[in-house]
This record gives sequence, C-alpha cells and structure tokens, in this order.
Amino acid sequence: MRKLLILLTASTAFTAFAAAPSGGVQTAAGTVAPADAARPQIGTFGFDVPGMDRSVGPGDNFYRFANGTWEERTEIPADRSNYGMFTLLDDLSRTRTRAILEEAALAPGSRIGDFYTSFMDEAAIESAGITPLRPMMAKIEAVGDRGAWAAQLGELFRRGVTGPFAGYVSSDDRIPTEMIVRLTQSGLGLPDRDYYLRDEAALTEKRTAYQTYLARLLTLAGEENAEARAAAVLAFERGIAEVHWTRVENRDDERTYNKWARADFDRQAPGFAWTRFFESAGIADQPNLLVSQPSAFAGSAKLIGETPQAVLNDYLLLRLIDDAAPYLSRDYVDAHFAFHGTALNGTPQNEERWKRGVTLVTEMIPDEVSRIYVERHFPPEAKAAADELVRNIIAAMDRRLDGLAWMAPETRARARAKLAAFTPKIGYPDRWRDYSGVAVTRDKLVQNIFNATEFEYRRNLAKLGRPVDRGEWFMTPMTVNAYANPTWNEIVFPAAILQPPFFDPNADPAVNYGGIGAVIGHEISHHFDDQGSRYDQTGALREWWTPQDRQRFEALTGQLVAQYDQYEPLPGHRVQGRLTLGENIADLAGLTVAYDAYRLSLGGGEAPVLEGFTADQRFYLGWAQIWRRKYREENLLQRLLTDPHSPSEQRAAVVRNLDPWYAAFQPEAGDALYLSPEQRVRIW
Repeated sequence: MRKLLILLTASTAFTAFAAAPSGGVQTAAGTVAPADAARPQIGTFGFDVPGMDRSVGPGDNFYRFANGTWEERTEIPADRSNYGMFTLLDDLSRTRTRAILEEAALAPGSRIGDFYTSFMDEAAIESAGITPLRPMMAKIEAVGDRGAWAAQLGELFRRGVTGPFAGYVSSDDRIPTEMIVRLTQSGLGLPDRDYYLRDEAALTEKRTAYQTYLARLLTLAGEENAEARAAAVLAFERGIAEVHWTRVENRDDERTYNKWARADFDRQAPGFAWTRFFESAGIADQPNLLVSQPSAFAGSAKLIGETPQAVLNDYLLLRLIDDAAPYLSRDYVDAHFAFHGTALNGTPQNEERWKRGVTLVTEMIPDEVSRIYVERHFPPEAKAAADELVRNIIAAMDRRLDGLAWMAPETRARARAKLAAFTPKIGYPDRWRDYSGVAVTRDKLVQNIFNATEFEYRRNLAKLGRPVDRGEWFMTPMTVNAYANPTWNEIVFPAAILQPPFFDPNADPAVNYGGIGAVIGHEISHHFDDQGSRYDQTGALREWWTPQDRQRFEALTGQLVAQYDQYEPLPGHRVQGRLTLGENIADLAGLTVAYDAYRLSLGGGEAPVLEGFTADQRFYLGWAQIWRRKYREENLLQRLLTDPHSPSEQRAAVVRNLDPWYAAFQPEAGDALYLSPEQRVRIW
C-alpha cells in the first residue's frame, strides 16, 4: 500500500549474530545462549561490546564507534546485496518457516505444502520450461490494435503483471471509511526514472545490462531479432520514465490525491483505451478512481498512442517473462538473477532454492503459514511485553506533545486526540484469511502462482463497496519490519521484529528502549511527520494545523533536509534530504520519545553502570546496534537513488541532534558530528 510508512526496506540487515542450531543465538564472541535462558542473548546486557571500535571517537562517527569492529570483521554473504541485523532475523524467520513448509509437504493436500513442493520440484520445472507462459504469450502476440492491447494489459493486471499503470484497493485518503481503487505510475524494468535519464557511467552501465537482459529473455523464448526488439522496448520505457514523477514529488500526499471520474480518463489522458482496460481489469463498475500522478498518466497514454504496435506487444511480452522468470527453468532463473541480483545490486550468488521457495509461499498464501508460525514462535508473554512498551512510548509522546512550545494550543489538543485514537497492532492479526479458494497442485508452479495472484486480486476487489476492515494487516508476522498507516491511524509491529537485538526481555532496559523503543517511537511519530501530520485523528487527509504551525514545522524540517543533504555515502551521490525527510523525522522523534520513556521508567532513580557504560550510553548504543549493516556498492547506489530511508551510518548519526547524547558521550567542538546547541534540530 502506498500510504504505509515503513521502518525499513526489504533486505536490510546485521551479522554479529547468526541463528544457532539449538534455537539460540551465536554472539560475536562465538558463545551460544539458548533463546529461553534468563540472560541476554547478546553480550552481558544486550549489546555486542566486542563489535565496537573505540579508536573512533563517538563524536566523529558514532556508527563506527559502536559498530566498527563488527563492520571490519563482517563479510556480506554471497547471496546478499547487504547484510546486517535485519537480515539475521530474516534468516531466522525463513529457517523457521522452512520447517513448517517441509513438514506440510509430507502430507499431499496441504495447500502450503503442495505449493512449496511445486517450487522445489526442479525436474518438473525444467521439463516445463516456458510452456506455462505460452498461452498468455500467444494472446499478446495476437494483439493487433490499441484497444486489444489495453484489454490484454488489464488481463495481465489481474495476474500481477503491471505495465505503465499499476493499482491497488485502499481507503480513500479523504474519506477513510470508504474503499477505492488507486492507480499509480508504473511500467519500468529499471528501479527508477533516474536509471534511464541520467548519463553518469554507473547508470549507463545498468541500462546496457538491462537491454542485454531483455534480449536474452527474447532469445530464450525463441524470438527472432532480439537485440533490436530489446532496444526498442528500452526506448519505450525511457519515454515512460521521462513523464514519471520523481520520488520526492510522489511523497506529497496532497498532490498525489486526484479523484477522476471514468470520463476524466479519456479527457485528461487520451491515447489509451481506458474502457477496454477497466473492463478487462474488472473495475469498470467504479464511478471514481484515484490517480496519483495525472501528468504521468497523460504522458504515458500519449506515448502508447504513438508507439508502434509491435513494440507495445514486445513490451508486454517482456513484462510477462521477466515477472515469471524466477519460476521457470534454470536458464530463465539465471538470466533474471544476473540482471536483478548482480547487475543492479552487486549480489554474486542467488539464494538457495529453499529460501526462494519459503519467500514465495509466504507471499502467495501468507496467513496459512503465519498462523502456524505464531503458534510456534510468538508466545503470549512476548506480545504482553511488547504491548507494555508501546503503551509507555505512546505516553511519552503524549507528554512531548503536551509541552510542545512551537505548536498552537488548538493544534496541540488535536494532536493529542489523534495520539489517543491510535490503534497499535502487535505480533499478528486477530483473524486469519481463508485461502480455500486457491487451487494448488504439486506439479504446476506457475499455475499455482497465477491462481494465488488472481485470488488476491479478487479478494481486494471484493473490498469495494463494503465497510473498511481495519483489522487487516499488510505485513506477515514473519516480517522483520514495522509500519504506520495514517489512513487507519495505526502502528503495526510483526512478531519477527520483537526479538534480539531489537527486544530481549532479559536485556538491559536501556538497550531495549534504544532498540525497539526507538522503533516504536519512529512509527508513532510517522503520524506527525511532514506527510502523516496531514491526516487527522479519523485518518482523513485534511489540514488540521494552523498555517503558523505548518510554517514553523516546515522551517524545522528544512533544517533536517539541509543536514542530511550534506552526507555523501558514495562519491558523487549524497543522501537526498527531501526524499528521506519523513524517515529522518521519524528517527529523530522516535529516539527522542524513547529516551523520555526510558528515563520515566526509572522512576526518578539511576540505573547502574554496566561494563563501564552508563545507562544513557547504553541507550544510544542500543540504537546504533540495530543499524549495523554493510552494503554492496551497487545496492547502496540504488538505495541512494530510490530509498526514502537514509543509509545506516546516517541513521545512527541522528544522535547529533539530541542533548542527552552530548551529555553521555562528551563530543567536542570540531568533532565531525558535533553541532552547537543552536544548530541541533529539535522538532518534538
């Protein structure tokens, strides 16, 4: 969902600890602590002290001070584009899920077991080759006019294959009690418009690799004149990229809210057979739809009307094959990984097949896996402990709002009412979805994927015209992440993130508050960041701040933009302060509020010094520890161009704005991170 504000992107990470066979965790020192031992799983108090580099001053580089030795000793596994703490827990989740699926596979007739078996049956997949796609390929190749092309795009849409337009069903931002179809720009095979439009060497290299990949897919499929046809498709996609909005523009929730009646599409975006597309996609009965990027829709529709039919058909053909390639025979899998894995992200080696199978089944039939996972790996006491932490952080945020000097009293009262109306979701949903309508066989992988995708498509369409189900989750319990959804005024924490190093009931509370506490504060504060603050306590997109409040807030956030614009993680590539603003605000606010909650938890007393570290030092070290992560250069480049999150080193550096951090570590003027009191950004 577009409106979800996510803590992290996929494939984020940590390596100081690896899953041990006993179910415990291996520390950096090599000792194994059982998961149920009454002592921390990491070190003596929940932090990996040997992973520090004390030759680096905390005021010069706090990330390396806390994590430098870990960084030096850690190698990114061959099947990863980056590696760190989140990857540790993702590996653990997938190992646990593998056991569930392999057990289910022993009994034919189990939907998740049969699905997993169909992915693991390499002999059947090799024998089938591209045959499962042939009927759809024949339909595409038979398209002879723009109307038939639009109808074919709509059919692919139902199968999860998107062209220049993508979409989903969600709450209407201005009327959150109603569900509506939102359409967004889409259709690029490269990660972002910049990959097509910027001429620097690294991106030119990616374009060349992409064209080679497209030609390879056509050749594997038995198509002739592959090189020229691939070049034509790349040129068509460049045309789409030229009209796409930038990622910074797409962050503006006011600008991306545009309600169009059906007739508006032909009038405002001529050149595309909208009626045929809507009919084929099953949304012709919708009187209104939301359009996120009107000018991109107009530009793409015009481009479609001007592009030769053969190029349009090849574009759809390649979208279909690229989407299915990971589930076809080995030659397609290898070609797909060589581009998406190695060329784009620098990853040398594909994941083991079982890992890919676990990911696929979890995506296709999530709740049938999740229900078993929760029963086995998320005890009620873990949920109760997380519930208590959330309550404490919300209470600390309320105190912050109550004392906020720059916000007008009437706005402050509304902000506190919004906070009081929050819905925290912890661990797993209250109800599991029924997937009995998904037909699965043990020997037809691609058909299983199509069946599950169409089922999910129909399930989402069925939401239209019905009451909003606010009990729905958009992450599985196995996901190592968290999110905020402003239209439902909720924060969501899956079970898998409620583990060490984020949260350990046997660890020092300071480390827990600096870890999961700051994550909780991060998600809460998303509802008050530069976009989340535009949604009121009911989840409706409307301005409820005074103009003066908004002006003061934007002056403060402008300082944060300028601060992050200065960081240059790769030569020639800086952090984009505007793109990452929402996440940077959330990091700053989350850490601020978590610190308040921790100090309040002490009841006016002081925690003891542990291994020479004060309580406040342990709190901030807990924050730095969760961001341990190493990137391959290609992956870091992609993140700097596309990711609304700053890289890990810069996320850890947000401490430079916090007065208690200065008191804890005593950085001096002249240190790289040092900011004088008047330079520190103070929002919440």
